[in-house]
Amino acid sequence: MATVRERPQALHLTPAAEARIASLMAQAPDGAVGVKLSTPRRGCSGLAYSVDYVTDAKPLDERIDTPGGTLFVDGGSILYLIGSVMDWVEDDFTAGFVFQNPNAKGSCGCGESFTV
Repeated sequence: MATVRERPQALHLTPAAEARIASLMAQAPDGAVGVKLSTPRRGCSGLAYSVDYVTDAKPLDERIDTPGGTLFVDGGSILYLIGSVMDWVEDDFTAGFVFQNPNAKGSCGCGESFTV
């Protein structure tokens, strides 16, 4: 009998990112089943990171269960994100998700968008 190997997670979350997802889900609007990461086309370099509440899971979305809630990764964005690390960073001036993306070949000066 063949052994089925568990598929590796496409995106890795730091404990700070998991805690932020838990915080978002604790204040989520009614009907939200999780938050979704996507890479819409926008900005100087072409693609940007976007995290929004979702009320339903799409069949091609990657599902990552965390202790505080579910992160869905848009099926059309997953190829741009494989091997990335998603972190949550706060300092005196800003707070936001930060991505270490090995697929990004460049980013704009303001850091809002990237290219692959």
